[in-house]
Amino acid sequence: MDVEEFRTRGKEMVDYICEYMTNLGNKRVTPDVEPGYLRKLIPSEAPYEPEEWDNIMDDVDKKVMPGVTHWQHPRFHAYFPSGNSYPSILADMLSDAIGCIGFSWAASPACTELETIVMDWLGKAIGLPTKGSRGGGVIQTSASECVLVSMLAARNQAIHYLKRNKPHVEDNVFLPKLVGYCSREAHSCVEKAAKILLVKLRILDPDENGKLRKETLMDAMEKDKANGLVPFFVSAILGSTSSCSFDNLLEIGPVCKSEPCCWLHVDAAYAGNAFICPELKHYLRGIEYADSFNTNPNKWLLVNFDCSCLWVRCRIRLTRALVVDPLYLQHANSDEAIDYRHWGIPLSRRFRSLKLWFVIRKYGISGLQKYIRNHIKLAKHFEDLVRQDARFEVVNDVKLGLVCFRLLAQDSVNQTLLAMVNASGKLHMIPSMVKNKYIIRFCVTSENATQEDIEHAWRIITEHASELLGILPQKEMFVRPPLTRQKSKRFSFTRSVSKEMYKRSKSKSNLHDGATPILVADSDEEETTPPENDDILDALTNIKMSDDEEVFNKDCGEDYRIHPTTPKEIACNGV
Repeated sequence: MDVEEFRTRGKEMVDYICEYMTNLGNKRVTPDVEPGYLRKLIPSEAPYEPEEWDNIMDDVDKKVMPGVTHWQHPRFHAYFPSGNSYPSILADMLSDAIGCIGFSWAASPACTELETIVMDWLGKAIGLPTKGSRGGGVIQTSASECVLVSMLAARNQAIHYLKRNKPHVEDNVFLPKLVGYCSREAHSCVEKAAKILLVKLRILDPDENGKLRKETLMDAMEKDKANGLVPFFVSAILGSTSSCSFDNLLEIGPVCKSEPCCWLHVDAAYAGNAFICPELKHYLRGIEYADSFNTNPNKWLLVNFDCSCLWVRCRIRLTRALVVDPLYLQHANSDEAIDYRHWGIPLSRRFRSLKLWFVIRKYGISGLQKYIRNHIKLAKHFEDLVRQDARFEVVNDVKLGLVCFRLLAQDSVNQTLLAMVNASGKLHMIPSMVKNKYIIRFCVTSENATQEDIEHAWRIITEHASELLGILPQKEMFVRPPLTRQKSKRFSFTRSVSKEMYKRSKSKSNLHDGATPILVADSDEEETTPPENDDILDALTNIKMSDDEEVFNKDCGEDYRIHPTTPKEIACNGV
């Protein structure tokens, strides 16, 4: 492709993107495909000869797009927002064209310096402490990487402290003594980081509002110290994945500071972006105790993935754990400038600060505040709608853009409701476990979400709830693919296991991540669910259809390839 063809195709691609974004509302939110669908459509070997661009784009339309989950869809309410905006897209285009690998100041001075500047901008807008700071900010790939890097710095700090009296002992000797702490509401990336770094992790129970409290943390630390262990890391949450709960930093902070080498990290991947609004900064109280803090503009600040921002109180304590300085990477200005290769795991780094810079400048802080406030207002409206329906309950304290709700019924009924809604393709949500209940998460995600979007979503939910509970008769012309038991598990993000395996899973302290299916025990469902509820799935599966509906399902059989039959297909249940 030469420059003139690129000029033509580039304009066509911008038009294609605009068309896609404009017409998203007319598509299903989630695709009707099975794992492995694409392998059947694309050759098993790469083409030896070049292909025409039009043929490539034709395959995008016919083969790739049918398998895309549309995260920018106005009816997508799963997970958290996936940041996206036209200024961010344009910035990524420019970054890709520049194509620098900004691992050091010498590798690309503008790449390094713009990152420092925009991280200072955002840190000040959020309200992070600046007085007497020897720290700074860096853009990482994801919150998982932020947590891993922070825990690595904390581990290094703890080993350095313990070696004061044993300088000749190898570092790995101290690893069995180190123990970190987090709430059961914490993201699973904390658990994964502890596994990678070979340290112990205590997962502590929060209070009834999802907060990790001072007494719980102190008690766990005292017990561990009595057994010869050394508390070295605490991961606190501001806005948990399950329910958007907030730990109490004013309580947790002093506990961490009372220990000789305990690092306090604050994970605010979603909620941290909202602190640019003055009325929400109170959730940040106690941040002065933190050693590190992360938030993701690629979640709730209209910046495309990847852009996860990490700030540290003392950059020396971070870089000391990560500096590897071979001769070929050294340069004459290393003492005067930041080299971000010392601030994270990868050496190679993209020009990610461009998109954050573009978005902040194009929207302004005031425009971003307006966007966040709109999401919060719409979430409160959805909460009001739920509370007005006596069949439902709201399970979380709705502070930002996430509402956790459920039918006032057993977990199995709520699983079926979510499965029916997701299977319709008109809406997409995911579940979680809050207060030991299976709940449905509804998150406002679209940049231009409106009250009508929220009310439309609620109509879909209540229609399926009415059908499920038998309040409304089955519509004669209501057409959808049969909802088998396996489909129900798939669309409710659950996985059936034996009663014994379920008990073993409950004995472990695994954290949730919003992506892993929730385990349910087949035998428990059979024992605890009354017959009329236990037969709901069978009733849905065996609904008598009209002749037209039978023809429809026969003709559209290929479109609804959601029938896992082999053990492998069932195990890969297409989350």
